[in-house]
Amino acid sequence: MTDVAKLTAPSLDDLAAIAEAELKRLRPALGRYIDGVPIQVAEFPDDEVLQEMGCETPFDLLGLYTGGSFLTEQRGETGTMPAMIFLYRRPLLDYWCENGDSLRHVVRHVLIHEIGHHVGLSDDDMDRIEASVPD
Repeated sequence: MTDVAKLTAPSLDDLAAIAEAELKRLRPALGRYIDGVPIQVAEFPDDEVLQEMGCETPFDLLGLYTGGSFLTEQRGETGTMPAMIFLYRRPLLDYWCENGDSLRHVVRHVLIHEIGHHVGLSDDDMDRIEASVPD
């Protein structure tokens, strides 16, 4: 059996561990926005999320920020959902296979963009943050 035949796709737990490690690496650039925000990894977004986001297929969405604002202190306020970042395993793995970047790089890119879009960072700001964290 060749080494390639022994390869298995990263599990939900594997992807969660990668995401947590990348979030720690992003702490110097994004710390105040990510403190206490958990990451949840699922195989795919649910049908409601797909519909809300206008996705044509379950593979269209790699990640999603949900819940209260990173910008306010009211994240745990009654009546608001807690802040959370979702990563979607199967779409991430498909993107990774098609793209050629390391899986860590893909996860980091998605995390930066989910956080960045939510807090109003420009694409240039997100590109600078991404460039500041070496592979």
